[in-house]
Amino acid sequence: MAGAGKLFCFGCGYSARVFARRLASSGFAVAGTCRTEEGAERLKAAGIEPFLFAEGKPLDDPDGALQGTTHLLVSIPPEEAAGDPVLAAHRGVLASLAPEIRWAAYLSTTGVYGDRKGEWVTEETPLDPNAARSDRRASAERAWQALARESGLPLHIFRLAGIYGPGRNQLKGVLDGTAKRIVKAGQIFSRIHVEDIANVLEASMARPRPGAIYNVCDDEPAPATDVVAYAAELLGRTPPPEIPFEEAALSPMARSFYMASRRVSNALIHGELGVALAYPTYREGLKALLKAP
Repeated sequence: MAGAGKLFCFGCGYSARVFARRLASSGFAVAGTCRTEEGAERLKAAGIEPFLFAEGKPLDDPDGALQGTTHLLVSIPPEEAAGDPVLAAHRGVLASLAPEIRWAAYLSTTGVYGDRKGEWVTEETPLDPNAARSDRRASAERAWQALARESGLPLHIFRLAGIYGPGRNQLKGVLDGTAKRIVKAGQIFSRIHVEDIANVLEASMARPRPGAIYNVCDDEPAPATDVVAYAAELLGRTPPPEIPFEEAALSPMARSFYMASRRVSNALIHGELGVALAYPTYREGLKALLKAP
């Protein structure tokens, strides 16, 4: 990749690792945080220089860890009491480094739009989070935007839909018997393959527009029941029975997902960033995962 530099990831989870590995293979130096020594070993094996950052404790040497950073990715969720842990621990350091950073990304969620009764939302739709964790995300977005205004950090916000990919998909649920077809009238979800998250981030790096906000989702919002049924069809199995939402045994978090219904527009990533999704719908994504769910 032309103009390679150093990517620092606050949080090297499922999505960030895919993106980080791509940049490492294209000549970037890549560093990132994890919570445990075991996690540090996994990052080393992936070619990512690890730094421990957990429970609000700042990096041991933030200036040294972040030295030379040209690209910044933040994927750590905000905490209930302390808010955004990265800003709480390292706001000053990041403000001082802002002039050297060419691109910064904060990974948020489409949950900040709240319940829209199945209607379409765009990046211009006012936020209306209806769950505590989504409200924390909206607050974190505002906090990062404030830092960007004050310091010149070239911030881009990416609102991610439901993430799936290798090891995390409905094929696995059908195979291990945990998939459920929960029926709630009018319920619509948007989703995105983890590789397409990396595609969008790379496209933004190539065409930075500080202050931009992008919805990151595929082309076809659909009921979760349809996705489970299609996964079963691909596997040649009988789909699990439909369960009315009112009768489903769900955790409070799982139940909260069903309390909001919206169709998320991805027109901006197509039109502005020129993104051609590798998996434009769940069908292409699940087919590609058949050999190794």
